[in-house]
Amino acid sequence: MKKWLMLMGVVLLFTTACTPVYERTDEVVRETTDERNQDTAIVPGFAGSGDQYRVVLNEDAPKTSASRGVTTNQMNNRLDIAEFENGLKRHSKEYFPTDEYYFQLGQYLTSETLYDWLGRSSGEDGDGLNPELDEESATEEEFREAPRYISNIVEQDYLVRNDEDVVETKGITIGIALRSEYNFTVDGKDRTENHSTKELLQQGKQYAETILNRLREMEDVPDVPIMFALYEEESNESSVPGNFIAKAYTEGNSLGKFQSINEDYVLFPSDEASEDHFDDSQIFSEFRANISDYFPDFVGVIGKGFYVNDELANVKMEIPVEFNSQAEIDGFTQYVHSLVKEMFPQHYGVEVRISSLNRQESLIVRERGEEDPYVYIYD
Repeated sequence: MKKWLMLMGVVLLFTTACTPVYERTDEVVRETTDERNQDTAIVPGFAGSGDQYRVVLNEDAPKTSASRGVTTNQMNNRLDIAEFENGLKRHSKEYFPTDEYYFQLGQYLTSETLYDWLGRSSGEDGDGLNPELDEESATEEEFREAPRYISNIVEQDYLVRNDEDVVETKGITIGIALRSEYNFTVDGKDRTENHSTKELLQQGKQYAETILNRLREMEDVPDVPIMFALYEEESNESSVPGNFIAKAYTEGNSLGKFQSINEDYVLFPSDEASEDHFDDSQIFSEFRANISDYFPDFVGVIGKGFYVNDELANVKMEIPVEFNSQAEIDGFTQYVHSLVKEMFPQHYGVEVRISSLNRQESLIVRERGEEDPYVYIYD
């Protein structure tokens, strides 16, 4: 009871089974300056936080990607799928800022085109980017000498609105996903070929140059700046996603020099966290121990830290607990709130999701640079 009384002084923001209401200022615009194209689109007035893109929507129906479904069919780790697409938008902000550009799902590269490019080359005239190989008769050595490096390609379009209420594509981002682990089967036995980051960089740069040349030759693709980003996938069983390793930007027909990207996702607790990020790992361990003291029957805490240039940018944690009452949820959430405020430095963001067996119970978020976390508790 003493612990409960101490926590009553914590000020929390609660939302119970409701969604925030925002003033809508949606705008209708035309999508191109082509007089033959009278399609109209909606630019939503609300985009979330200030650093998020506003998404161009079709007025009559959702605007889907021309390559819909390719990503989920090509990438096996759902964490990689989310990071590949979201991280691509994050890196696009450097070249296509959110206060000037709108976002739209890729409209130029179709599923048919991408599956063709992601296949194996069939000779001099083949469009497949992966090395030529007859997989039906290939030996293990031949598979290892000609692995499928590239697994996925994602296109994102960035549009600008002019004085005539017309939005046009003024930038394109192309993400290239590369396999750090290539799995294949020979004589009924599963085999694996591992690829180093250096090897993936070399291959990825060659793919980017080839794709750039093809885009510039396509009549339907506008002659706009293009950003390429290379993504290194994690293994299928990984608990954290892979990361981007390099990017390049061009307004012409040559990419030039790639810029290295130093990003990494780290699991807490793990040997990697203890060895490479000892101080952060210690804070996480103490946080975990404090929760165990308060709630001895909790299942555990899993954290995923995102590092940029070897500095922790944010950490997201999951706490699954079995609760017997709403009072337990409220009290536990308040306690975790106080731990987040007291234990974690303010130079990185923190997100904690508290869940029971069947649902999420509460969410605690402290933005980078902020002192006080905010809290949502769900009925």
